[in-house]
Amino acid sequence: MKIIVPMAGIGSRLRPHTLTVPKPLTIIAGKPIVQRLVEDIASVIDEKIEEIAFVIGTTAKGFPADTREQLLHIADKLGAKGSVYIQHEALGTAHAIYCAKESLSGPCVVAYADTLFKADFTLDVHSDGAIWVKEVENPSAFGVVKLENGIITDFIEKPKEFVSDLAIIGIYYFRSGEKVLEEIQYLIDNDLKENGEYQLTNVLESLKQQGAKFVPGKVSEWLDCGKKDPTVDTNKQTLVFEQDAGNDLVSSDVVLENSEIIQPCYIGKNVVLKDSKIGPYVSIGENSTVTKSIITNSLIQTNVTINNAHLDKAMIGNYAKYNGQYTSVSIGDYTELT
Repeated sequence: MKIIVPMAGIGSRLRPHTLTVPKPLTIIAGKPIVQRLVEDIASVIDEKIEEIAFVIGTTAKGFPADTREQLLHIADKLGAKGSVYIQHEALGTAHAIYCAKESLSGPCVVAYADTLFKADFTLDVHSDGAIWVKEVENPSAFGVVKLENGIITDFIEKPKEFVSDLAIIGIYYFRSGEKVLEEIQYLIDNDLKENGEYQLTNVLESLKQQGAKFVPGKVSEWLDCGKKDPTVDTNKQTLVFEQDAGNDLVSSDVVLENSEIIQPCYIGKNVVLKDSKIGPYVSIGENSTVTKSIITNSLIQTNVTINNAHLDKAMIGNYAKYNGQYTSVSIGDYTELT
């Protein structure tokens, strides 16, 4: 089994945090979003992962020079071969997959690195494909599927009238990567675009018309990392999942000086807490120092210095310094508010 992860988007809705770190590499409860994504997929499909292919953007679009090294390390931790491809121009969801064409063969999962999920779904590797979906209150904002006898019959993009509440979350299984590549190649060779882009929904529709049967993979939780507040909430829910799984995310070398940690929390290595109350639902990255502060429900990255703060629903980037009275702040890497 292979996993293809298109992740070349710039993540503009999560700025300023994505000005220096691509959104899929943003740390949630101690791990990059993309690492949590592929780990969740590996647990659902229950198959050996042979290769993970990542499709990233260029350094000019904000992808640091060490992105490739980070992604290969993530693949290696799952015992898989890592491959990294570059999408030089944003030409749609199908085109992003096409950039990894050298890895697109055999059974594969395609997962866009925009979201995290939790599922009890067991993948039937003998089906032609599966599309992960989640019931939503406002289906008009999503691509949705219609079902008949457990088989997907229709794909509808942002329906104006109600046809289904099963939204496509951006994770797909294909038994034959070769067939997917063949259909994408047809779109590109014939320049078949929608709104100037090559769309995966056209590939799915063509495969369905050729007789492919797709089944829904339902998820219990769909965690958004698109904007600051949903990302902070995703951190909270992830911490709860980790606690329920019996995982202790507080590093053994954390220095506590007249301070308290209220679980669940992630506290990284070499963190110093002085005269502070941390938690619940707080992640603090390694090499950070917090003094005379109260922090709840917040996502704080690495090498951060915080003084005299009362934070809630805050998101603070790497190497930032904060000393102030604002509560629900959102500041990026290397920012100083002192």
